[in-house]
Amino acid sequence: MKILMVCLGNICRSPLAEGILKSKLPANFTVDSAGTIDMHAGKAPDHRSVETAKKYSIDISKQSSRPFTAADFDNYDYIYCMDRSNLADVLSLAKTEEQRKKVSLMLGDREVPDPYWGDIKDFDDVYQLLDKGADHIANELTSQSAS
Repeated sequence: MKILMVCLGNICRSPLAEGILKSKLPANFTVDSAGTIDMHAGKAPDHRSVETAKKYSIDISKQSSRPFTAADFDNYDYIYCMDRSNLADVLSLAKTEEQRKKVSLMLGDREVPDPYWGDIKDFDDVYQLLDKGADHIANELTSQSAS
C-alpha cells in the first residue's frame, strides 16, 4: 500500500507526517510526501521540522521536497492533505472520481495548521496533531491490509 502526504511546500507538515506515519506502519507500506507548489523542490525539510522529528526519534533529514503531480494519482492508494487549500489544489488535478476518492484531509474534518511562520513550539504542536492523525491512519490501514 502506498500513501502520500501533501502540504504546501513539502518542507514542514508533510515531511513530518511522512516520517511519523512511516514509524507506525510495517515495512510493506510505502509513505512519501509532496507539496502543492514547487518552490522548495529538491530542498531538505525545514530545520525546525527536522529538529522536532529528531526530538521524537524520527529522522526526516534525508527527505527532499517535490511537487505533487497528476501521476501521483496513479502511484498512490491514499493521498492525505494537510489543509483545505492543499485538498482543493490536489483535487483540481484529479481527472476521475476514482482519483478523487483517494484524496482526503489527514485529520478528517480538521486542518493541520502551517507552522512555517511560527516558532519551534508551533512545530511541536503540529507534530502532536500529526502523531494522533497518523495513529488513526495506521490503525485503519493495517486493519484493511490484514483483512
